[in-house]
Amino acid sequence: MTSKEIRDLSPAEITTKLREIREQLLQLKLRKQTGQVEKTHELRTLRKDIARLETIQNQKKQAPKAA
Repeated sequence: MTSKEIRDLSPAEITTKLREIREQLLQLKLRKQTGQVEKTHELRTLRKDIARLETIQNQKKQAPKAA
């Protein structure tokens, strides 16, 4: 998920997407512990997506205060 795609989402959609990706990350971590994950790079990708979502969510919260 790119930053441009995230910026087009509403704050409620960002929150929902964050919840979904965190759930995916949890499931992937559990599967990794049992040795069932072949694509370990997905962990890094999901963590970066979470960081992007949180960053843009915080920027959207700060925008009305700055204006």
